[in-house]
Amino acid sequence: MPLERDQIRELLIQELPALLERDPEVQRLILQLAQKYFAGRSETDNRFDRILEELRQSREEQTRLWAEQAQRWAEQAQRWEEQAQRWAEQAQRWAEQAQRWEEQDRRWEENQREIREMLRRLGEMDQRHAEIDRKWEEQTRRWEEQTRRWAEQAQRWEEQDRRWEENQREIREMLRRLGEMDQRHAEIDRKWEEQTRRWEEQTRRWAEQAQRWEEQDRRWEEQTRLWAEQSQRWEEQTRLWAEQSRRWEENQREIRELMRRHAALDRKFDSTIGALGARWGLYSEQSFRDALRGILTGFFNLEVINVNEFDETGEVFGRPEQIELDVIIKNGLLLICEIKSSMSKADMYLFERKARWYERRHERRADQLIVISPMVDVPARKVAERFGIVVYSFAEDAGDALTSAER
Repeated sequence: MPLERDQIRELLIQELPALLERDPEVQRLILQLAQKYFAGRSETDNRFDRILEELRQSREEQTRLWAEQAQRWAEQAQRWEEQAQRWAEQAQRWAEQAQRWEEQDRRWEENQREIREMLRRLGEMDQRHAEIDRKWEEQTRRWEEQTRRWAEQAQRWEEQDRRWEENQREIREMLRRLGEMDQRHAEIDRKWEEQTRRWEEQTRRWAEQAQRWEEQDRRWEEQTRLWAEQSQRWEEQTRLWAEQSRRWEENQREIRELMRRHAALDRKFDSTIGALGARWGLYSEQSFRDALRGILTGFFNLEVINVNEFDETGEVFGRPEQIELDVIIKNGLLLICEIKSSMSKADMYLFERKARWYERRHERRADQLIVISPMVDVPARKVAERFGIVVYSFAEDAGDALTSAER
């Protein structure tokens, strides 16, 4: 009776390993069939040697860049030492300036005490002037009174012209009183001369004080000019310090960028070595995938969800089987991802079928299909272009692209 297709398949699975071990013809046939899907050992060795040579050249370039950066750091340190020396000299000049300011403050306090003393003396002088004015007003009042009396006396003289003989005695009395008045006027003139002398003395003192004030104004203007020059020096020093801080920040940004690129290069190197190890059986494929998922999660804050669901209808593999996919959720977008150490043409077709099965199962269209693998052959890349699958060689490239698109 003829065998069923499934029975033939089960029979091949059971008997093929033994046939491969003992039948050279079967071995040759299997190798001939697999040549169009897998590279030979010599081609794989050559590719491995080229990758190692590129890694060695990259390491040498990184070492040269690091040596140049160390040289720039040494030059920067020398400039910092020179800046520190200039700063110490400036601090010494500031200390000397502070000492001069203290001396100026002491002189200013002495000048203020002299001004207060002068104001006190001027107050006393004003009181004396007020007393003189009061006495002068009193003298004026008496003079007006005397003038009034003289008018009355003139009237009496007219009367005296009629009564000349009777009033001789009154005239002599009046002359005596006039003599006393002359004495009083002489005393007033003497006091007026004394007051005039004092006023001239006070005017001379005011002129001397005005001269001292002019000298003080000149010194104040000189001090103001020195303060302006010092303020200009401070502004220049502040500008230089700001420029130095800006250069320091630029240098720090260059250092951080260099360290970031160095870390990314190390991660790419580790990813490449991990892919080779997974390809040659030195590491497990699951360990390689976990490492790349860790890079996406730890360095780029992307949530990578591992989906492991069962295909009951056998739509993907032709029979019921577990389907494993990686899903990235970013700002409401659904990104289906495949992370492997190497991708062949068949792997690319299989990934496209798994992604479409996931879309139909969850009734949601994926916004993008992504493959992250350091080893993708040319036929697989052509399949990816046909299906619109984006291929990244390293997890860092995928993380940078996704985070930049997010921003």
